[in-house]
Amino acid sequence: MTLTSPTGGLTAPRPRGGLAQGVSDSLVIAKRNLIRMSRIPEMIIFGVIQPVMFVVLFSYVFGGSISVGGSTSPADYREFLMAGIFTQTVTFATAGASAGAGIADDMHKGLIDPFRSLPMARGAVLTGRTLADLVQTSFTLVILAVVALLVGWRTHTSPGEVLAGFGLLLLLGYAFSWIGALIGLSVRTPEAATSGGLIWLFPLTFVSNAFVPAENMPPFLRTIAEWNPFSATVQAARELFGNLPAGYPVPDAWPMQHPVTASVLWSLLIIVVFGTLSVRKYRSATD
Repeated sequence: MTLTSPTGGLTAPRPRGGLAQGVSDSLVIAKRNLIRMSRIPEMIIFGVIQPVMFVVLFSYVFGGSISVGGSTSPADYREFLMAGIFTQTVTFATAGASAGAGIADDMHKGLIDPFRSLPMARGAVLTGRTLADLVQTSFTLVILAVVALLVGWRTHTSPGEVLAGFGLLLLLGYAFSWIGALIGLSVRTPEAATSGGLIWLFPLTFVSNAFVPAENMPPFLRTIAEWNPFSATVQAARELFGNLPAGYPVPDAWPMQHPVTASVLWSLLIIVVFGTLSVRKYRSATD
């Protein structure tokens, strides 16, 4: 409903409240974004090509040169590697080129403005966008898992544990999409959002246990790696997939001793903090 101001002008309609209404509005926005993504297939194609290249390059170029738990077997390193590649894929897809650049592009082109005139939940625009990114990331993760199986990756646990591992990966990806959303709302162009997303993601990824065991790092970097939220999810995925090599020393740091719990806690904390900041930034940008 459109309201008339005391001066005779029109004001924006009041957003409808309630959890159910917020969920409904978010799903509508998510559907809109998924339709847009389906009309730009090169976004999906390029999003798949990069992680596939990482799988092939790391598996065959570094496979026999890195010791994991005292073993230099390419097969052992391949299984050790895949949890790191999976985690890198979901975080790069959601926090970098997808959520951040997409929201920045919508803001830059004024595509957000029409939603201001609708009686919808304010946070639905951001939640819908992050949900759409999560669906796209799930599709990419499925293709990547198939490629990993083709190059020799295997799981050694129950189907339920494997699904739980992928669930933790997607939860972290969804959490990082809120960081990307905040970056997208804070910059002026999609290019700046993409660059801003990758600048902090690269050190977060490589100062972790994703590609090499953390115990091989200098003490200062090892401590950072062990308490890195990225490392917690990588370690949790390895445990749930059964990809920790025999003899692999588990660090004494709490997140490495309890990686599943640490991964969930880190993801929820990131969602709460950056989700709140993103919604506030969005409201201040559109008011």
